[in-house]
Amino acid sequence: MPWQPPSPIQIFQLLPKTNCGKCGEPNCMAFAVKLVNFEATLEACPPLIEDLKLRPIFEKLKSLLAPPVREIELRGSKKIVKIGGKYVLYRHELRYMNPTAIAIDIDDSMDRENILKRIEIVEKFEYDYVGQKLKLDAIAIRSSSNDPKQFARIVQFVAENSVLPIILCSLNPAVIEAGLNVLTPPHKPLLYAATKDNWREMAELAKRFEAPLSIASPGNLDMLVSLSKTITEDIGLQDVVLDPGCFIGPGGLSYTLKAYSWIRYKAIYDLWRYVGYPLIATPIAVWNYLKSDITEIMWWEAIMALTLMTRYADLLILHSLEGWTLLPLVMWRFQLYTDPRKPVAVPPGLREIGKPDENSPVLVTTNYALTYSIVSSDAEKSKVNAWLLVIDTEGLAVDVSVAGRKLTGEKVREAIKSSNLEQKVKHRILILPGKAARMQGDIEDATGWKVVVGPAESSEIGKFLEKIWLPEKLKELTA
Repeated sequence: MPWQPPSPIQIFQLLPKTNCGKCGEPNCMAFAVKLVNFEATLEACPPLIEDLKLRPIFEKLKSLLAPPVREIELRGSKKIVKIGGKYVLYRHELRYMNPTAIAIDIDDSMDRENILKRIEIVEKFEYDYVGQKLKLDAIAIRSSSNDPKQFARIVQFVAENSVLPIILCSLNPAVIEAGLNVLTPPHKPLLYAATKDNWREMAELAKRFEAPLSIASPGNLDMLVSLSKTITEDIGLQDVVLDPGCFIGPGGLSYTLKAYSWIRYKAIYDLWRYVGYPLIATPIAVWNYLKSDITEIMWWEAIMALTLMTRYADLLILHSLEGWTLLPLVMWRFQLYTDPRKPVAVPPGLREIGKPDENSPVLVTTNYALTYSIVSSDAEKSKVNAWLLVIDTEGLAVDVSVAGRKLTGEKVREAIKSSNLEQKVKHRILILPGKAARMQGDIEDATGWKVVVGPAESSEIGKFLEKIWLPEKLKELTA
């Protein structure tokens, strides 16, 4: 039987039933619904946390809500990445939690200038897509020297120059220990990797340093499960990550996909705890397998990464830093990890287009991600300086939010107040999308601002403002 979510009634029966409202909800039943929909956490209930008598209930609730695939946290000096925490095999059944983390490698044989360059590219990589900032997540430090001292120096250098979580990569426990010795809290690195030859030493290191551990058994799922069982039961280590191997070539890709799919299926559908852990994939391995043109190798690495992200990999280690290999990855990850039950939305609030001042026009739009992206992009292309007031319409487009009463005068008034718009502009004029024309009177009554109906298509914003945003026209509007 696959994992089944608890019902709100099951959760409600275990809650304190104080209806205190400290969680932000009007009563415990509403909080139970939020918990079941994964829109709230148990820690949001102060009585559960503060009352020691309720600790057993807290643990029971935690167990009921726990995912079949364990969630593991990796920490850098300033950034935290969570991997795993999955509940379902197919996205439409609920949604996928914790987007696949993407790590870029650094070799301990690289010179420091090259290392700094790679760190800078990784940390500054950012792509603005439908109002979201798409970024990379971690750095994997590989020991090609197999020298503990050299590895420790590079680990320390990376930690001093990067805020991202670190993955320590070596099959030599002495090398891994040297890297761990130079990392101080809040760092919590992932150790890669324990194998059939070094598992005891690696597991003991992971336990001593309280670090998660990758278990690797390329091409041998029986050994992978056996190592997982031994390390989690005999050693008592719970934060583990599984690597069934990453292969290409005849039969290689087929095996890889089947291995990742089998592990996730057994975790979700059979609730088999020895495989109920995050999956790590190493598309970087193609650089060893292929001896062809570099562009072809990068192409294969990107293909493997995209494929394994779709087939349940929770963490990827890559080498290429080319934009054409990384951009499809972060865009597909964004699509894959959106909630199919909800429209994709951007945070509401006030945005700047160009360099607006107190006399610049104020454009109104909704927080549906695609609408926001198109409007902001068209306004920027028009080279206008304007304020963009994004209204919380629960992720609905303009025409839908008007029909569904999600774009209202009250909401526009709240947005003006929360964004301090009245302190940023001298005039009191809003430009409404043409598809929201029928809301003109409602918004004017609620806000006291003059509302001008703009074009139906945002591509016409530039031409519209050229005609309307003139001193003589503004006098007419405000007369």
